[in-house]
Amino acid sequence: MQKLNCWEIKKCGREPGGAKTADMGACPAAADIAANGLNSGKNGGRICWAIAGTFCGGKVQGDFAQKQVSCMSCEVFKQIKREEGAENFKLMKAKQAYQAAVR
Repeated sequence: MQKLNCWEIKKCGREPGGAKTADMGACPAAADIAANGLNSGKNGGRICWAIAGTFCGGKVQGDFAQKQVSCMSCEVFKQIKREEGAENFKLMKAKQAYQAAVR
């Protein structure tokens, strides 16, 4: 089974070269190369909830702390969590988790 990235699941058109990038720009999740490979995704495509500034629900979202409730109820989050399984699922990017721990 092919694991889809958030922009493929949501069909938002904000991936590089997507239908809406000329109007709205590329989504930070699609451009976040530091997250490449997390939850088996391309760039931040399978950890979009942990990336600030994603565009969901018709508006720019904040960081994880600001959007966690809406993201954890999102079909993308639920699908990725289910596909990865408890042993492999990454909730946060390592750098973010470290920064939160030292604050």
